[in-house]
Amino acid sequence: MTAATALVLGADGMLGTAWRTALDRAGRAHDDLGLPTFDVTRPADIDALPIAAGTLVVNCAGWTDVDGAEVDEAGAMALNGDAVGALAVRCAERGAVLVHYSTDYVFDGDATAPYPVDGLQRPLSAYGRTKAAGERKLWASGAACLLVRTSWLYAPWGNNFVRTIARLAASSPSLAVVDDQRGRPTSAEHLAASTLALVDRGVRGIVHVTDGGECTWFEFATAIARATSPGCTVTPCTTADFPRPARRPPYSVLDLARTEAALGPMPPWQTNLADVLARLPA
Repeated sequence: MTAATALVLGADGMLGTAWRTALDRAGRAHDDLGLPTFDVTRPADIDALPIAAGTLVVNCAGWTDVDGAEVDEAGAMALNGDAVGALAVRCAERGAVLVHYSTDYVFDGDATAPYPVDGLQRPLSAYGRTKAAGERKLWASGAACLLVRTSWLYAPWGNNFVRTIARLAASSPSLAVVDDQRGRPTSAEHLAASTLALVDRGVRGIVHVTDGGECTWFEFATAIARATSPGCTVTPCTTADFPRPARRPPYSVLDLARTEAALGPMPPWQTNLADVLARLPA
């Protein structure tokens, strides 16, 4: 794809911030839109988007409160499902390329090997159902698109597991973290840069992008605490020890074969984590 103006929707969020950085580093022009001036659930806002043939539209807006979706599935569906469909139709009408993000939570976690891009969807939660609905509406639109599934997102900014564990480890002698949910962490900066590289290589359809390797939340937390507050002891527990409103898939490792065929091996999560930890705000 030749250089063209990009529109970053949800530009102030964790992933939107990473996208702005990736585009700046690539020397690409971009317009950044977000609340309160732009709301992807407002049809008039979508209609007013300055989209032309060749525009890259990156949808980083979404409902991310997994447990909150259990009590307001309609609200989550409006953002993760209906708005995605309306945005995709607009992109199809104008000949734009749409990047949209989905989640490992569209799968049920019963697998024993990484989920392929065409794996059977059986979401366990309202959040997963709304993200799966967004995927279906995206395909129904006929838009030129890249659907990127990812998992366990973190960055030096925003609300995420890495920053939470680093904060708690600094003030607590011990933490208990679930050890029976396994997946792949994902640096938001790695995700944005990799997605842009895939777009530029002409990749369309579904891909999975995460850091390389896999771990449990306990293993991930142990690495964070060891690097930031080695005096804090992290102990394993089970999901049943800390019940949450939304069911989580016990195994949600995403298969990276298609992405790695295009870009090469994904950097290990330990490498990306160390880079982020070195830049956490004091």
